[in-house]
Amino acid sequence: MSAPIRLLLADDQALVRGALSALLQLEPDLEVVAEAGSGTEAVGLAGVHRPDVALLDVEMPGLDGIEATARVREVSPATRVLIVTTFGRPGFLRRALQAGAVGFVVKDTPAAQLADAVRRVHAGLRVVDPTLAADSLTAGESPLTARETDVLRAARDGASIAVVARRVSLSEGTVRNHLSAAIGKTGAANRGEAVVIADGNGWL
Repeated sequence: MSAPIRLLLADDQALVRGALSALLQLEPDLEVVAEAGSGTEAVGLAGVHRPDVALLDVEMPGLDGIEATARVREVSPATRVLIVTTFGRPGFLRRALQAGAVGFVVKDTPAAQLADAVRRVHAGLRVVDPTLAADSLTAGESPLTARETDVLRAARDGASIAVVARRVSLSEGTVRNHLSAAIGKTGAANRGEAVVIADGNGWL
């Protein structure tokens, strides 16, 4: 028999991570060699174990799954990254692929299909949830600039202009300008609504 496909799993929810690990380990040709609870930990483990495939969640503390994808590819170029997430948002798919991921599936994918996705990614194919792919084409690219995205992300928790300005190292006037532009581009009535719209499209 050929050597099993070596996997790294990264998810900040221990129960989800454990369930994924248990399901995938039932497959005779798959072996989970490392598990991480954050994006930062995943990058470190990828450098140590050099897995064939890394399965990363999007929403994690420290580095999120998209940032971790790029870092994993740096420390272990041969590792193929498959995003497995609850957050099936079009913008996440586009950003993940740009970061170097070669697969994107949602967590309610049946176990047999997930295992097959791992095998296909390992074989050099790209695997993307078909519904999400269609939604991504409809949603299009984010209309926000990098700075507008940073400012909107910093304003996610409803912080004051002064606090947001400190977080992104900009003047309060510049922050107001970026927020105003983001509100206009998302078609929102206010910055809170702009955050919701941008977040829902996976632009943040």
